[in-house]
Amino acid sequence: MELDEFTSSNAPDAGGEGFQLENSKLLDIAVDGSVMTKAGSMVAYTGDLTFTGKASAEGGIKGFLKEKVTSEGTPIMEAEGNGHLYVADQGKRIQVLDLDEGEDVSVNGEDVLAFESTVDYSIGTIGSLSGAAAGGLTNVYLEGPGRAAVTTHGEPLVLTPPVKTDPSATVAWSGHLSPSIETNKAIEIGQTSGERYQMEFTGSEGFVVVQPYEEITPAQQ
Repeated sequence: MELDEFTSSNAPDAGGEGFQLENSKLLDIAVDGSVMTKAGSMVAYTGDLTFTGKASAEGGIKGFLKEKVTSEGTPIMEAEGNGHLYVADQGKRIQVLDLDEGEDVSVNGEDVLAFESTVDYSIGTIGSLSGAAAGGLTNVYLEGPGRAAVTTHGEPLVLTPPVKTDPSATVAWSGHLSPSIETNKAIEIGQTSGERYQMEFTGSEGFVVVQPYEEITPAQQ
C-alpha cells in the first residue's frame, strides 16, 4: 500500500457529532463541554481538552460503594473542553447505546468505555462482598438521556431472563434487574471447575448481555 493511500484510508471521518465509531474498536467523541470516559482509554485527541480523574461516582441515583470498600473501584476520568477525543480499550469491540429519558442499564465496570455528561451514573457492587470480590463485580449504573459506549470481547449475545451467567462473561443488564450471586453447590470440596460463582437473573422481562470471553478483573489477579 502506498503511503498516501495508507494515510488517507485510515484518516478519521470528517465532521461528526457526539459518539462516532471510526471502526469497531475505536470511538471518536466530539467533545463540546464534557464527557466521562474510562481512565486510561484515551489514545489521542485534537483541540483543547483537559482531563480530571474521578476516584468514585459523585452523586447518582442508586448510591455507590467507594473504592476503599470495594477494593477495586472503576476509575473514571472527565474530559472537558472542545475537540475530538479518541478512546479504545485493549482492542475490544465497542457498542454505542442510545439511552432515552428514564432508560437505564447496569454495566460491568470493566466494560464501561464512555458516556455523555447528561447520563446519570453511580458505582456499586452486586451481591455479597465475597461474591463480588470473586467475580470482580463492580458495576456502573447508567440512566439516560444520552449515549453510552460499552466494550465487549467479540460479538455480544443478548438473553432474556430467567438466566444464569458466568460473572466474568457478563457485560450488562437492564437497570431494573437485581441479579444475585449463587455458588454452584454441585461442585464437591476439593474440586474446581472454574464455574463456582454464577449470576442469577430472575423474572421474564429485560435483557442480559454476555460476551464469548471470561474477563479477568484486577480483583482476580
